Amino acid sequence: MADRPRAAETTDQAGARVVLDGRLWDEKIARDHPEIASHKDDALRAVSAPDHVSPDPASANRKRFYLRDAGPSRWLLVVVSYEQKPARIISVFANRKDPKTWSA
Repeated sequence: MADRPRAAETTDQAGARVVLDGRLWDEKIARDHPEIASHKDDALRAVSAPDHVSPDPASANRKRFYLRDAGPSRWLLVVVSYEQKPARIISVFANRKDPKTWSA
């Protein structure tokens, strides 16, 4: 029997449970962004103890969590979807720009 990718979870600052599906991490996030592959714990920390949080312009049911000086760039950006329970991490990537300077 093949090993299944392990899921991970955390809670956001409001106490909502947020999961990271192991298959999504391995087959999408780490594959599409190999520079992120060793930063799964940082991605979870970005949700539980972010330096900045903003709405995601793509959907009212999503939030962007930013963690400074984590991952391979200046900021680690984690997108969480609250469209289902528990909420799910759907994307993680490195970002150089300070999120506080962006205009929505």
